[in-house]
Amino acid sequence: MLYNLDNPTYPGNVAIFMNQNNHYPLFYQKMAAQGLKSSVTEAFEYYYNLLLSGEKGKIYESEITTILPGDLLNLNTMDYESQGLEVLDKTVIIKLNGGLGTTMGLGLNMAKSLLPIKHGYSFLEIYFHQIQKLKKSMPIPLILMNSFNTHKKTMAALKQMRAENDVEFFLQNMFPKVDQQTYKPAHWPQNPQLEWNPPGHGEIYTAFKSSGMLEKCLNMGIEYAFISNSDNLGAQLNLSILGYFAQKQLPFIMEVVRRGLSDTKGGHLAQYRQNGQLILREMTQCPEEELHLFQDIYHYQFFNTNNLWINLKVLADYLNMHSFVRLPMICNPKHVDPTDPTSPDVYQLETAMGNAISVFENSQAVIVDHDRYIPIKRNAQLLAVWSDCYLYDPKKSLHPNPKRQLEPINIHLDPKYFAHFDQFASRFPNGAPSLVHCNKLRVIGDVRFEANVVLKGEVVIENTTDQPMIIKENQCIENDCVKQ
Repeated sequence: MLYNLDNPTYPGNVAIFMNQNNHYPLFYQKMAAQGLKSSVTEAFEYYYNLLLSGEKGKIYESEITTILPGDLLNLNTMDYESQGLEVLDKTVIIKLNGGLGTTMGLGLNMAKSLLPIKHGYSFLEIYFHQIQKLKKSMPIPLILMNSFNTHKKTMAALKQMRAENDVEFFLQNMFPKVDQQTYKPAHWPQNPQLEWNPPGHGEIYTAFKSSGMLEKCLNMGIEYAFISNSDNLGAQLNLSILGYFAQKQLPFIMEVVRRGLSDTKGGHLAQYRQNGQLILREMTQCPEEELHLFQDIYHYQFFNTNNLWINLKVLADYLNMHSFVRLPMICNPKHVDPTDPTSPDVYQLETAMGNAISVFENSQAVIVDHDRYIPIKRNAQLLAVWSDCYLYDPKKSLHPNPKRQLEPINIHLDPKYFAHFDQFASRFPNGAPSLVHCNKLRVIGDVRFEANVVLKGEVVIENTTDQPMIIKENQCIENDCVKQ
């Protein structure tokens, strides 16, 4: 039973209002005290009432069907660069910059985009270099969506880079966390900031409008936005996709890549059986009993890169009719303090921006190569970028090493010793080993690497002792299992 925001007398609404767990007035008071705008409070009310109605944000196999390669356009067959150049002055680049890198053990005080990831350059510096390169052809705005967790440190970093006047920004809003036991606002006096969560990157559309940035862009004659995660170093503006997007006057495009063995957790592309509309299903939206199908890379062959293109005029028209973009809910069970497993259980109500593909009619997906998807969400992925699998030149940006003729590398690092960034970095004091000719690397136990180590083929390094295992300087390991 879903909540109907347009019809207050809808039977589902009556059941929600009579629900003894409905404590929305408490949430409203809390949000109003923070000065959150009506579009934010209305969005939270909508998703909170979905939660009360029993909705857990699940999408079942019976509702969707698979997508085949022939169903989608492939970037390699597109030739619209000249059309892209014609509309470059009507385009803006938006980077999601709200992440803290908690999956990399960075804690709650570090903006992930400030992490050094190649030759000492941070994510922020690398995509700033990308924009500077583009601006030689055409001035193009860069906009950051910061969160309340990352804003101050990001602005300080931009000032240090002397780039604070070259970047626009707006702030992601925040939702109050929901106590799982009482359905009241979570209470954590030890750190009241932890009573709030970013509402997922799907909130970008509401924040873009409520901040005034959408109106500002339209007034500047900007019609097209390329949106991507700040931790995807392959997400550069592509003129051919831009040209196709503009010429076809599409509302929305999602870039997708073929899933590999290491891509079993990312949101996959599917299609609604009922109307054929494309849909994104995130792992948190998959029922537990169907996870085996979700993770089957041959069943669902494509996943979302979160490189998205949106027509700003279409977005503005939609938001003039609705106060927010109604995306499928993601109900994320967490602890109120992510670092304290004894802290109260809460729900974080979130949305994913890629789910807009099911909102805007005639949305499309385009197959792209993996060089447009170089994410760093775990330290294993950071190791690949640190290594010679990728090259970086501020003039050319980050790109795969042409000497590597293999599929993207599959790396597993023992979480006991490599999950936190400080642990990870201390085990590579002289930099990453050479991995350009390595298919697969598995490291188990406490292992440390000296300088100029070379790994080739499939390599397993296992230490079952309580003493660190040292991979010596200049050592080469090829298709071998090394144990201590």
